[in-house]
Amino acid sequence: MKQFLNKLSRRSFIKQNSLAGAGLVLASTGAADAFSIKANAAQKPAILGGPAAWSAEKWPTWPQWNPETDEKQVLEVLRSGVWSRAQVVTQFEKEWAAALGVKRCLAVVNGTNALVTALNQMNIKGGDEVLVPPYTFIATVSAVLSNGAMPVFVDIDPETFQIDPAKIEAKITPRTKAIIAVHILGLPADMDRIMAIAKKHKLMVIEDACQAHLAIYKDQKVGSIADAGCFSFQNSKNLPIGEGGAVVSNNDQFMDRCFSYTNFGNAYGTAVGSVSAGSLMQGTKLRFTEYQAAIGLAQLKRLDAQTTLRHENAEYLKSLIKDIPGIVPYKLYDNVNRGAFHLFPFRFKKEGFKNLSRDLFLTALRSEGVPCASGYATLNTQPYLKDTFDSKNYRKMYSKEMLDINAYNERNKCPVNDKICNEEAVWFTQNMLLGTKEDMKSISSAIEKVYAHADKIKTAAKK
Repeated sequence: MKQFLNKLSRRSFIKQNSLAGAGLVLASTGAADAFSIKANAAQKPAILGGPAAWSAEKWPTWPQWNPETDEKQVLEVLRSGVWSRAQVVTQFEKEWAAALGVKRCLAVVNGTNALVTALNQMNIKGGDEVLVPPYTFIATVSAVLSNGAMPVFVDIDPETFQIDPAKIEAKITPRTKAIIAVHILGLPADMDRIMAIAKKHKLMVIEDACQAHLAIYKDQKVGSIADAGCFSFQNSKNLPIGEGGAVVSNNDQFMDRCFSYTNFGNAYGTAVGSVSAGSLMQGTKLRFTEYQAAIGLAQLKRLDAQTTLRHENAEYLKSLIKDIPGIVPYKLYDNVNRGAFHLFPFRFKKEGFKNLSRDLFLTALRSEGVPCASGYATLNTQPYLKDTFDSKNYRKMYSKEMLDINAYNERNKCPVNDKICNEEAVWFTQNMLLGTKEDMKSISSAIEKVYAHADKIKTAAKK
């Protein structure tokens, strides 16, 4: 098996005709045993030496940049010599707030520190608990730990990949102070139910919208629904700046405090670099730069159209693959108007593919010229938690019982997430969804080809 996979990794993608032009046809009644591939089923998959469904070099590149329209303001900033936070950052904040339909925005160095800032200014510190989903990037949990609080993991809804509202209340204790609703993959969480639970238990809610730029839930942009929203502008994100982040909210007092915290504790409105005003609180330095803001303003011009295109292509691709046995695409909640689709997720059920392993399925898809990944590892069981609990600060803030990692792991078991991470999840990246309908057909055709030859792929891997 290892030799077989190594051989594949050395072989470049085969640049031949796509299956879209080869007449591959689906005939399905929706039942797994009725699914069949009638035309050109004998064509070898690329993993066995056949033609690839697509060429990886043809997928849309990321990030996208147009020198003719995008570089003027960036060059003006560079030549001005005013690079620290000033008018261009303020302009970006106003335009991002307007795009979200929210009152205030504060740009910071990255999405992680946007979350750190929001939690800190909600006075969430040592001894407090914050409810988080296990299916997210580590930054969500790192932000909780950075403030000295305890993350409590709530398992996910397997159909949507989001925190499961039905499991939240069982995790609430007298120490619980907030819920972080993560719109992971760019798919909105079930905000109506989350906000209702928070109101009932007097909890704060932060939307981690770092992957969900301009996704819409119940006619509201995500990030604008809860007490605060946090965004990332890292290079892979749908609004890429390289690095960067933002906190947004309609609460003026909260946003004033966030500004102070990110500017050495100086009062809101204090000039950057001022040493005379005096610090009102213990703060740090998380300020955005002018040239970052100029890049963000250029990217913002195309974001809405890109978001609509991603959503439309995601729904189209979903319609093409939903009846393939063993393929279970994402589900959007009923109140979702538009997903951001930072990633296109589906669940792979190996029993639908003659018990082909997920790893071999991914290798076969990549051989077809379709980039894909298995996604996150189980976040709630990784060594960083014990490392934090063993630190001097945590040992002073929490009892030995609270820091017993075995007991903690037992309390924070998330079996649905375990199955998604270890066995089922498959991702396509957001730039692929900026392609054409023919590109979506090529992805579907690649999956169909692997499905039709699952037995042969398994047999070849054993040799």
